[in-house]
Amino acid sequence: MSNQAAEAGQRNNQAARIFNSDGAFDPAATRAGLAGVDAPVLLVADNLDWIITPVAAAEFASLFPNAQLVAQPGVSHYPWLDNPADFVTTVAKFLA
Repeated sequence: MSNQAAEAGQRNNQAARIFNSDGAFDPAATRAGLAGVDAPVLLVADNLDWIITPVAAAEFASLFPNAQLVAQPGVSHYPWLDNPADFVTTVAKFLA
């Protein structure tokens, strides 16, 4: 079964409505919290991702003091499915 085919069974619409409700986000508090994360952070993105574009990924990376953004060519929102070998190499290098 493909990731997309399994997506409906992985969705919780009730939780999504709460997660995305008015007042659920406090951008200033979120930015401050992320700025306090001192652990290394890895973001993997590329231009085929329809959810988090490379520009958005770079903006997210800038919120963390110790982030590494890796462009993995030819992948969408699921780089571990689109190119698992490169994804494993990228993550293993980051964790080393």
